[in-house]
Amino acid sequence: MILRLGILTFLLACTAGRLALAQSSSSGENVFRVSVRLVIVDTQVIEKKTGQPLKSLKQEDFQISEDGVPQQISSFSQDRLPLSVVLLFDLTDSVRPVLKSLAEGALEALQHLKPEDEVAVMTYAASAEVIQDFTRDRALTAAAIEKASKMKSPEAAFFNEGIYQAASKLAKTQNRRVIIWMTDDVPNIPDAETKARYGRSMNDATLHTKQETLTELFQSGTVVCSLLQQSDMSISEASNRSATKVIGQMLHPPGEVYEYAKATGGQVVESSGKKMKEKLAGLIDDLRMRYSLGYKPSEQKPKGKFCAIKVKLAPEAVKSAGKVAVEAKQGYYR
Repeated sequence: MILRLGILTFLLACTAGRLALAQSSSSGENVFRVSVRLVIVDTQVIEKKTGQPLKSLKQEDFQISEDGVPQQISSFSQDRLPLSVVLLFDLTDSVRPVLKSLAEGALEALQHLKPEDEVAVMTYAASAEVIQDFTRDRALTAAAIEKASKMKSPEAAFFNEGIYQAASKLAKTQNRRVIIWMTDDVPNIPDAETKARYGRSMNDATLHTKQETLTELFQSGTVVCSLLQQSDMSISEASNRSATKVIGQMLHPPGEVYEYAKATGGQVVESSGKKMKEKLAGLIDDLRMRYSLGYKPSEQKPKGKFCAIKVKLAPEAVKSAGKVAVEAKQGYYR
């Protein structure tokens, strides 16, 4: 019997990759498959004193554990894997001036991406809309941002829904997956009454919860970063701690910028509209220089189980780096 060796499947995503090798006879009989799962963890290390990322670390400077069990890092890269980026714009009135400032400098800021990186533009209020699908054409992306900056919506801002739909869009790509979220961090409570009054575009669609959104982010391996701009309107709204609002948020968690960023290993950049172009360019540069750490899980676990990830610097790296914050996703689903 003559056997032929072929690579059947190759998938390397921000959450995990699978390498499947198959051996089969020329008659199509006796097919054997061996799968090796590689978990990829997008990581950034921030120097606490300066707030700047450390960009010269090596593989031996990192340690990873899964559910408390140390893992052996088997792959390491920086600025090698291409990016798939969703620029997600909140359409509430308080955010619109920020979108206008961003649109004016978008083409220049987007030049900080590499030619192989792709960008999609989405907007959201009650639900999300794709303004421009993934493209490597920076002019098309800039035109989409310009269009988004002129849009408005009378609907409520449902954070969970916007992030969920953006993560679902990214799940179909093969690159490192990132949401860059433009918002003022003032969500509406995603309950049935608010949806009925201010979410008409959703029709009969069910609102996704915060937990469902976190699950989608973990499953897709998406990193959430945000350019956050607050106006007088949004600051006033955020300070409203009425009993009705607090109870509503407890019953129907609306999602929160810092929470999504922390869970996925992203970062939140606060900025004024005038500096939005520079902040976006800096955020893109930081995303490009994040570390991609890969490991093969040492334990077999049931499909669908959540596996908690912890990334830290090795003791020797801590001595030389000083006080730092390590940003990485909190886990993934098998």
